[in-house]
Amino acid sequence: MTTGSTKGISTAHSVVEPTARTRLVAGVLVALYAFITIAPLAWIILTGFKTPSDAISYPPKVVFTPSTEGYCNLFTTRSRQTPEYIAQLPPADDACEHNARAANMVVVGQSNYVPRFVNSLIIAVGSTVLSVGLGVMAAYAFSRFKVPLKDDLLFFILSTRMMPPIAVAIPIYLMYRELGLSDTRLGMILLYSAVNVSLAVWLLKGFMDEIPREYEEAAMVDGYTRLQAFRKVVLPQATTGIVATAIFCLIFAWNEYAFAVLLTSGTAQTAPPFIPIIIGEGGQDWPAVAAGTTLFLVPILVFTVLLRKHLLRGITFGAVRK
Repeated sequence: MTTGSTKGISTAHSVVEPTARTRLVAGVLVALYAFITIAPLAWIILTGFKTPSDAISYPPKVVFTPSTEGYCNLFTTRSRQTPEYIAQLPPADDACEHNARAANMVVVGQSNYVPRFVNSLIIAVGSTVLSVGLGVMAAYAFSRFKVPLKDDLLFFILSTRMMPPIAVAIPIYLMYRELGLSDTRLGMILLYSAVNVSLAVWLLKGFMDEIPREYEEAAMVDGYTRLQAFRKVVLPQATTGIVATAIFCLIFAWNEYAFAVLLTSGTAQTAPPFIPIIIGEGGQDWPAVAAGTTLFLVPILVFTVLLRKHLLRGITFGAVRK
């Protein structure tokens, strides 16, 4: 045996393990994608802390003096007064009143942002619970029972997602006007549920198909009814899929704009159609719009982050078969 022999040393690399160059390229692409995705959100958040003049300055200001004026304008309504009238008032007791008086204005009341935000919360959560609940039962039926024309029915259910909302907006508006559901929370919950239930059925059917039938059969042999087996055996196994489906349904209902603009105007108006029409003195109040958008993003972001493990598991559920 000669010195320096490399006998017994393998130079082959795994076909599964990526090379250093592949990892570097993948890391650069992921970082670039993250930057492109996060940059608009970061700009919106920063704009919420700008003054109206800084928000529309050109070139855009990256370094600026933070201000709470946008958030104050979002939550309050103001009225212009003369300097003499403002001088007679007692000292300002909060930052919003102080900002208003600096512009020769006074706070006269609360804005409609909070009621619109609450409407979004009630409608989004209500429609998500209803659509996922109906979707679970329909998906279980399609997965476990012999439904006549099953494939045709599933395609018909999916076809309701193919058309743009504006295509059916006018018929729905006329129907809602006759039924008295226009500008009501119940009407929006029913509408969003009808739109989301098709997505819920298709997603959940895939999860139901991955749950072995033997689990239910064993439970029914032990004396469980079909409903008890569904509730105590199937539902716990499908929790990951239900959570993933709920996230997608909630995101749609939370961000929906077209139906909300046409079917609501006051009582049941949600935040998406309200935020763009926030008007300040002299035109659009961009800091207030950015502040409203930032606050509107927080609940859905927190909900998704808290359930991200279920979401990732739900997306990949059943991808690898043993």
